Amino acid sequence: MIYIDHVSVGFDGQLVLRDVSLQLKQGEFAALVGETGAGKTTLLRLIYFDVLPAEGTVIVGEFNSKTFRKRDIPRLRRGLGIAFQDLKLLEDRNVYDNVAFALEVTGIKRAEIGKRVLRVLADVGLSHKRNNMPHELSGGEQQRVVIARALVNEPFVLLADEPTGNLDPVTSFEILELLQTINRRGTAVIMATHNYELVRRSGSRVVQLKDGRLSEIQSV
Repeated sequence: MIYIDHVSVGFDGQLVLRDVSLQLKQGEFAALVGETGAGKTTLLRLIYFDVLPAEGTVIVGEFNSKTFRKRDIPRLRRGLGIAFQDLKLLEDRNVYDNVAFALEVTGIKRAEIGKRVLRVLADVGLSHKRNNMPHELSGGEQQRVVIARALVNEPFVLLADEPTGNLDPVTSFEILELLQTINRRGTAVIMATHNYELVRRSGSRVVQLKDGRLSEIQSV
């Protein structure tokens, strides 16, 4: 499903990722760990083709970095759910409209949008907040909106970039439990985090980025 083969990526003449290889199977949950600045976000950007490798190959579903064209981007990203670290919520729209926006740009009919948005808000426990504005929500609730928006296109994989970075420990574990529930329903998840305690609780496969290199580790 996702295949990263001997990939290197650099910016301004300096390598961020060195000879990185990773495979993610359908329905798998993987925790991507590493200190701030280790390259976790860059690795996720490779998967949604926001960055292309200087060396090596990235294959996501039917798309190959060696043959990828810019016009393929919308089709690729409809299969991916991306929960950005900086949230990117629309402050002038309520919860429902923030999630619906992800479908509106793809041209889906209004009736179908309504069904999907209400279903995904129920999945993340925010049905009662659908008319609230982002500033009226707690940090954990805002993160749930971001996850709902990432899921509303029914992706085969969810990329969660530091989903608990600004949350307290209790709320962080609630978000982890939500991601695990999503995974059990069949969506693959890659969670990038520097929260090693969260990863210990997850019991998931763990891959670590350090000094630009990726390795599989048994415990953290």
